[in-house]
Amino acid sequence: MKKDYYEILGVPKSASVAEIKKAYRALALKHHPDRVPEAEKKKAEEQFKEISEAYGVLSDPQKRQTYDQFGHQGIDQNYTSEDIFRGADFSSIFGQETDLGDILGRMFGGSFDLGQGFGGGTRGSRRARGHDIQYEVELTLEEAYSGVKKEIKFPRHEHCKKCDGSGAKDSSSLKTCSSCGGQGQVVMANGFFRMVQTCPKCRGTGKVITEFCPECGGRGLARVTRTVEVNIPAGVDNDSQLRVRGEGEVGPGGNGDLFLFIRVKEHAVFQREAQDLKMDLNVSFAKAALGGEEKIKTLKEEVVMKIPEGTQSGKVFRMRGQGMPDVHRGHDFGDLYVRVMITVPSRLNARQRELMEGLSHELDESAPKSSLKDRFKKAFK
Repeated sequence: MKKDYYEILGVPKSASVAEIKKAYRALALKHHPDRVPEAEKKKAEEQFKEISEAYGVLSDPQKRQTYDQFGHQGIDQNYTSEDIFRGADFSSIFGQETDLGDILGRMFGGSFDLGQGFGGGTRGSRRARGHDIQYEVELTLEEAYSGVKKEIKFPRHEHCKKCDGSGAKDSSSLKTCSSCGGQGQVVMANGFFRMVQTCPKCRGTGKVITEFCPECGGRGLARVTRTVEVNIPAGVDNDSQLRVRGEGEVGPGGNGDLFLFIRVKEHAVFQREAQDLKMDLNVSFAKAALGGEEKIKTLKEEVVMKIPEGTQSGKVFRMRGQGMPDVHRGHDFGDLYVRVMITVPSRLNARQRELMEGLSHELDESAPKSSLKDRFKKAFK
């Protein structure tokens, strides 16, 4: 179980970015793996990883909002380990005195090419992943209530089968890049500083193509329709977003991800507000006056709601636990709010009119004050 990010940095939830940065700097300098004795290095690395992850999330407004709303689950679903640190301003904390990408690479595995905000490039830069894909999934309210398994079909680019993604006509059409010597990277030096960049000539592949594949024209990619089966959890709403790792566009550093944006269709009976549902219930004048029962088919089950004597039009009744499930805690349900709407007959036959006129006379305020129920029964007797 991960610790709370605010607790890790020792700051309140209302802390400003400046306060978060100050707290992180103090902790990072204390637990920096390169500044502790060898015997304490392993423990320091774990602590440094923990506080750096907390800072990477809380110093970014978008990631912080996701964390405040959905907790660790929201971060894990929407960001890879590298994404958490990307864009965070570590340079103002460490300056040029450390290569944070290498440290994080040792901790999380692989190497981190973190881009802007780190005061310089990292050694062993990581090859770029493919682009992420966004796709909208439409659900009924019933599907959102119970959860559903959906087959998603979407277009994406995959490696060309003819050239196996190389972009070359054949193996003899691939030559070692003369600019980087097949390394895929070039080193730029400026006095004391050295910066590793992706080779601009071969774009990090270490190879150059002398004759292109006739099928893909040297791109190494072909457009296909991809089909995946996705389990959509119960309780999702229009602001819900699901991440399917590795189902995005292909790239030299691996596939991107598929992001599913949920859209729940309007329902003929229920209106949704977060976990709660609302509905209107038409009730006859007689039943509202005398009291009775109405059967209601909720998304969960059929229930019987009691209509008290003398119920007025617009009266709202609350049915606990008959709303939507919480997408993060499936055992928690919202409520259903039922608004009673009294129906008035549009046409009356002669007998009905006579009875209504009698009732009107009986209900006249100048008449003796008996109970509404007694007067109603007397009028229709």
